[in-house]
Amino acid sequence: MRVVRTQEMETVTNRRGIAMRELLRHEHAQVNQLLLQPGDEIGAYSVPVEVFFYVVSGSGTLRIADDEAVVKEGELIRCPRGEEMALSADQGEKFAVLNVKTPSL
Repeated sequence: MRVVRTQEMETVTNRRGIAMRELLRHEHAQVNQLLLQPGDEIGAYSVPVEVFFYVVSGSGTLRIADDEAVVKEGELIRCPRGEEMALSADQGEKFAVLNVKTPSL
């Protein structure tokens, strides 16, 4: 068994300029914890795999295709393969989100 202690994981800056922790990566899944500060944004992008987001803490705006919603702690949001998505920490607080891709890229 492997226990991942997220607070002990190295925090790096991803290619979009957002702090993140890579929690898990193998051929079937990739799990990253995105750590957005108030005002941070991840502009629109898409990937050729299924994605879901789980909000760990805070709240922010998530856009998938033409749908946009303010999402908050404890919510899970699915993004189908190839759909455009964007995230924004626009609610005046930190916004921590698990970003899960399956299969892994």
